[in-house]
Amino acid sequence: MVDQSVVKLDPSWLAVLGDEFDKPYMHNLRQFLVQRKDAGNILYPPPSQWFAAFNHSPFEQVRVVILGQDPYHGAGQAHGLCFSVLPEVKIPPSLANIYKELASDLDITQPDHGCLVSWARQGVLLLNATLTVEQASAGAHQGKGWEQFTDQAIRALNDQRDGVVFLLWGSYAQKKGAFIDQSRHLVLKTVHPSPLSAYRGFFGCKHFSATNRYLVEQGHPPIDWQLPSVATLDI
Repeated sequence: MVDQSVVKLDPSWLAVLGDEFDKPYMHNLRQFLVQRKDAGNILYPPPSQWFAAFNHSPFEQVRVVILGQDPYHGAGQAHGLCFSVLPEVKIPPSLANIYKELASDLDITQPDHGCLVSWARQGVLLLNATLTVEQASAGAHQGKGWEQFTDQAIRALNDQRDGVVFLLWGSYAQKKGAFIDQSRHLVLKTVHPSPLSAYRGFFGCKHFSATNRYLVEQGHPPIDWQLPSVATLDI
């Protein structure tokens, strides 16, 4: 079982994912991360934030899952939630496009920051497939084991929960979520919000209003997608 003094993982997630830490792939991943750090490479986000998505959104409280690929690789950007950056960091292009769709779909006022913690605290699991990256090296930790771990997280939600909304933006997310049982969950798919693809279907997808309609139909409160201003943000 995982050593909680080393890995800080919410108890609800530890109950469903704890066995993963004893498997060979996770031992290999741990060894790889230590080697990269010892070689002088800068890893993002900091280790204390590797499992931030899980810790902000306990297993039984997850109502929506947004799948990303890997963390931002610029200094100070990544903090463990996909698409999100800390308040003082410039809003990345894909997140800016998410905000544009929110404004169009739900008349949401575009916030003055890129921190999505308030979504996570409402049960929006902002999960990257790969939980670490290296400075200025996008995708540097892909294929090292994180994907297997995050697959298990998605599988646990698929198997043990009902009525979760999965937002799969782009071909990578759609392949990763291909096994989700659409008879028990709502799966919404479109292109990635990247500036390279957003105009091919992300704009106008209305996934946020569709998510809230489904949640209400399931007897759950809708997500308040309106983010607080940076002045009132509590992280």
